[in-house]
Formats: sequence, structure tokens, C-alpha cells
Amino acid sequence: MRHRCPSDTAEVAELLITELVTNALVHTDQGAEVSATLAADRLRVEVRDYASRRPRPYVPTADDGTHGRGLMLVQALADAWGVDAPVQTGGKVVWFELDGALGSRAYSGAYDAGPA
Repeated sequence: MRHRCPSDTAEVAELLITELVTNALVHTDQGAEVSATLAADRLRVEVRDYASRRPRPYVPTADDGTHGRGLMLVQALADAWGVDAPVQTGGKVVWFELDGALGSRAYSGAYDAGPA
């Protein structure tokens, strides 16, 4: 993804993917699947797990240490996010989208997509 997105978009995406996958692994015991779709103007990432319990963001307290900040980061940094519950397969999909996938929120230079 780094060769197709500006570095700030890729860094935000990597952070949010890490947070969602960590949540799926910590709060379920069945693993997770990650998929990403990159279009000219939007990156969409989906993290699927097999637990039907919907995640709820909360404001962590000082006693929480480093726990409890994942969905707060997703809310703060993603342009859109949500939770879908696939009817036939069970579990849930937590997703986020970043606008300007091939342009940057603060990117003003030329972009080289690299070799095709």
C-alpha cells in the first residue's frame, strides 16, 4: 500500500488496521480476516471476526494503561467507519474509510504510482 498511497495516508491506515486487528484478536478467540480496497479517492479496510458482539468505543481512564483506545483512534482518524453484521456468515465486520487515498490530506507534491 505504501507504494500507492502518500505516506501520511498509509501511516494512518496501518495504525487503524493494527488497532482493529488487535481488537479482534484480544476480544475473540477465532482470529480475523483483513481486506482492503483502494480506489483513486478512497481506501476502505474491513476487519472481519467471528464474534457477534458489537464493539463500543469508550473513553479510557488513566487506570486502563494502553487499553481501550483503539476505536477512539478509529473515530478520530478515519473519514468514515462502522460495523456490519453479515447475516449468513455470522460475526461482524468493522470497517473504516480514508478519503483521498491517492491524494493526501496535506499532500501537495506530485504523486508517482510507480510501475504498472
